[in-house]
Amino acid sequence: MRLCAGDGTAKEIAADVGVAESSLYTWRRRFLSEGSGATMASKRTPDKIDKEDKIPKSPADLAAGEKALAQRVEELKKEIHRLQLERDILEKAGEIIKKDQGINLATLTNREKAVLIDALREKHRLKELLSMLHMAKSSYCYQEQTIHRPDKYAGLRSQVKEIFAEAHNCYGYRRIHALMQRDIRVSEKVIRKIMSDEHLTVPSIRKKKYNSYVGEISPEVENLVNRDFHADVPNSKWLTDITEFSISAGKVYLSPIVDCFDGMAVAWTIGTSPDAELVNSMLDAALSILEDGEHPTIHSDRGCHYRWPGWIQRMEKAELIRSMSKKGCSPDNSACEGFFGRVKNEMFYGRSWVGISLDDFINTLDTYMRWYNESRIKMSLGALSPVEYRKSLGVYASYG
Repeated sequence: MRLCAGDGTAKEIAADVGVAESSLYTWRRRFLSEGSGATMASKRTPDKIDKEDKIPKSPADLAAGEKALAQRVEELKKEIHRLQLERDILEKAGEIIKKDQGINLATLTNREKAVLIDALREKHRLKELLSMLHMAKSSYCYQEQTIHRPDKYAGLRSQVKEIFAEAHNCYGYRRIHALMQRDIRVSEKVIRKIMSDEHLTVPSIRKKKYNSYVGEISPEVENLVNRDFHADVPNSKWLTDITEFSISAGKVYLSPIVDCFDGMAVAWTIGTSPDAELVNSMLDAALSILEDGEHPTIHSDRGCHYRWPGWIQRMEKAELIRSMSKKGCSPDNSACEGFFGRVKNEMFYGRSWVGISLDDFINTLDTYMRWYNESRIKMSLGALSPVEYRKSLGVYASYG
């Protein structure tokens, strides 16, 4: 094929592929007469090859050979053009469409095909592109009208993207729809479509939890909550635990108290060491918001922080009720585990913390916790945040 196409002299091509020049001429004759399926093996001896190659050719034979050669060269050019067209389509599809599972031209939608054709029309003819993508011209024209039609959701798109960004990229279409319903009436399906078009997805990653269990260092406490995480009034049933955030600058620990009434974090402390000071200062902050006569049950795991004298003395002085999960049984405190999961999925996972100092991270986490209480809506609360929900009920909304 290289010899027929004039891609170098016979001597150069023979040296490149490691065969005799005579073999190239023999193969060329067979290729032109039999096509690409011809076998290139030959049982002729070198003497016979030389004799056949030296036989004079008649003008008719030479003309026929030149015609066959020209025809074959034209066929090769067309094949090269087809392959180049296919390559351009695949490269442009990978650049524009960016499908994670890879590009398969047979599975592209008509809209995606129309986008590809528009991107390649300056380089290739429309007829060729339609043929390669197996798309009817009428379908292409329809998609062109649809693509260039003014976007009636342009205003909504900017609002959805703004809400998604303000919500730390953690709101799905249901919560974004609930927020937008406060100002305008819009279909939930429209919000879902816009988020799909704009690739607004909520990350979800699960990591191993921090474990503070060091053994039975004080008497066992009964599990009074018994996986019932419902509360009819605020400050009657609290949950607590500690979770760890590991960044390049070091480790940070969050110790909150979560109210089962509405999921509000009534108090929290953030530090670089999971010591007694972290949990005791959190408990002091939580106690400061209690009204007279409020003595909530505080449920925790069997971590050492909740079995040291400082914690127990504070609980007894405030007449609070202790409740503990069974040993190694995380479902006994699953509501608090779920709280940690939401915090980490929404503000920690999927982000790079390289170059962030411990102080900056602590400030970011503290800001998120306040946003969680004051602005982050919960569908179970009627698309209100915990603070908004309490105010709607006329309940004093305070946290430490």
